[in-house]
Amino acid sequence: MRISSFTLLCLVCVASCTTPTSLGPERSGPYLGQPDPGDNLELFAPGTISNGYHNRDIAITPDGREIYTSVVLGNNSYSIIMVHKMVDGIWQEPVAASFSSGFRYLDVEPVISPDGKKVLFVSNRPDPANGRSEENWDIWAAERKGDTWGEPYNLGVPVNSESDEYFPSLARDGTIYFTRMEQETAANYIFRCRMEDGKYLEAEKLDKNVNCGRLRFNAMIAPDESFIIVSSAGREDSLGGADYYIVFRNEEDQWSPPVNMGEKINSPVGQEWSSSLSPDGKYLFFMKSLKNPAFDELTADIKGVQRIASSPRNGDADIYWIQSRIIEELRKAAAIH
Repeated sequence: MRISSFTLLCLVCVASCTTPTSLGPERSGPYLGQPDPGDNLELFAPGTISNGYHNRDIAITPDGREIYTSVVLGNNSYSIIMVHKMVDGIWQEPVAASFSSGFRYLDVEPVISPDGKKVLFVSNRPDPANGRSEENWDIWAAERKGDTWGEPYNLGVPVNSESDEYFPSLARDGTIYFTRMEQETAANYIFRCRMEDGKYLEAEKLDKNVNCGRLRFNAMIAPDESFIIVSSAGREDSLGGADYYIVFRNEEDQWSPPVNMGEKINSPVGQEWSSSLSPDGKYLFFMKSLKNPAFDELTADIKGVQRIASSPRNGDADIYWIQSRIIEELRKAAAIH
């Protein structure tokens, strides 16, 4: 069974976004004005980013003034990358990212390079510039052009292939980590391509500690490559469905056994497959889906339906965050230091 970064997503709806307008003075300050989550996993920007739609993936520019997220809807019929921008100290209503293709093709999984000069994302759009007219899941990029992005382009080989590629993640030295579906087995594995003289080297499949479990996909690498967080399912220590695991790397390029990130991060629900790190490394962001027990008491009528559909923690995907010092606690459980 093929498991990709889009598998198991639920039907959602999304409101249209037009011209940017102010979200109000309460939406000033870093991270959309949200209070520091500390050591507890907290819902990120409820009502703004975590808003009842199927929200996943988050990428933030180094200056913290742009926040990119993915919204998936219609049982994978549509997906779009949205951006929240801070203008004159105030966060604006989200609009479609300039490199996103609207609703004609599917775009998801944005990541900003550590220097802020490039954005990578995944799209199923065709690539006529390279003679490909059919749709195929590839990793695309765009270069920073002032306060916007240039024309998106396909990264090409050796990162992309005739198979499908997903979920790019960038190290500070330019190394790219990503998921590839192997054509022979239809199984997903985590690969990386080192960069040398401005060009990517051949893709290499990472070892079994990273490619762990019955299924594995959507791995996020730390900028210094000291750890990787991978979504994996089918391990004996799983809490249920796909869980986040952290794997540590030493200077000899050896990877520790995977460590389940625990009940604070994971849950039995299973929709846990998109993590990211804030530009300053202070916060970890995670997609997960939880149910609000209070909804069980709502009146079973159209108003109840509307209330659930427009609220976070309705069983669809939301984005959560926590201070990254949890990583050092998990490092103690790993075999590599």
